[in-house]
Amino acid sequence: MTVAALLALVVAATAARPLMRAVEAIQLANNLLGHDGGLGERLVPDALGRTGDLYSHGDAGARPGLLLVPGADQAGKDHPRLISVARRLADAGFTVLVPEIANLRRLQARAADAAAIGHAAAALGELTRGPIGVIAISYAVGPAILAALETPGEAHIALILAVGGYYDMGAVITFLTTGASLDAEGRVSVREPNPYGKWVFALSNADTLTDPGERTALSAIAIRRMGHADSPIDDLAATLGPEGQAVLALLVNRRPEAVPGLMAALPESVGVELRALDLKTAPLDRLKARLLLVHGRDDPIIPASESVALAAAAPRSELYLFDRLRHVIFEPGAVGDALTLMRVAYHLLEWRDRRFAD
Repeated sequence: MTVAALLALVVAATAARPLMRAVEAIQLANNLLGHDGGLGERLVPDALGRTGDLYSHGDAGARPGLLLVPGADQAGKDHPRLISVARRLADAGFTVLVPEIANLRRLQARAADAAAIGHAAAALGELTRGPIGVIAISYAVGPAILAALETPGEAHIALILAVGGYYDMGAVITFLTTGASLDAEGRVSVREPNPYGKWVFALSNADTLTDPGERTALSAIAIRRMGHADSPIDDLAATLGPEGQAVLALLVNRRPEAVPGLMAALPESVGVELRALDLKTAPLDRLKARLLLVHGRDDPIIPASESVALAAAAPRSELYLFDRLRHVIFEPGAVGDALTLMRVAYHLLEWRDRRFAD
């Protein structure tokens, strides 16, 4: 083959690559909308066994790494839907690590989770010998972004795909308790608050209270109301001291204008965690990782305005809004959503191909 013919072949292959990637993106988007597992093998190698479960084909170290971080869910890394997504991504050419985050499995969001995510990112980066991507879900978005701002995560995390994440903890709590928020277009919106998210917040913060009896009572209130929003709690509320009463006062309040004062009255142990998790005060201008922000316009747990605000505050961010994404679960039937998901998948595969080329 002549040099000219070889050059022509290389140019043709290069031109075809975006088209091939687009076809792959359609396939990946379609697969992610499904619920059955892919073909990727679930591995727990000695080097990462304490960190989580690894999904890959062949040599795990030879593929670009993706860290898939669960949200606050008792099933954690073992949730069937998460396993399906991990396998689908492994089928698409990634080495996927789903870390074990004990706090999130206990339905607790903690600033310390950023360190756990950072260490998992470092372990995966060392295995795949290069920068990695992170897919963070719901309340894991904050710790994942904080991890990318800290050592060791900062040195390893190059891309974050954030699904249903948050920016301003005060705005999230206002939405959870009163239903008030800005919609995706910046208009004031009020809806019936989602009771499950509100009481998960209570359960998440119960163990930070000073008194063991108050911790037990507030946890019991949260569990009772998570099971049924109208369950009577007067018997348990009567046993709460000042700290527990301050948390409960915030949760039963329905007036948006009262939220700042009620948050200021929270126990310091709760306030410390909320401030540490708040991305509104984080140095996002230092964030080197590229951000792909995915959110449902009618998200019942965290309003889409949170990802809109995060996109405005963070450099190198791109926002993708979906019509039928219920927090982190796609509902069928929206052609526009399928096309938007294909665009997200394309950018993920584009990053994969750049990592292969490194």
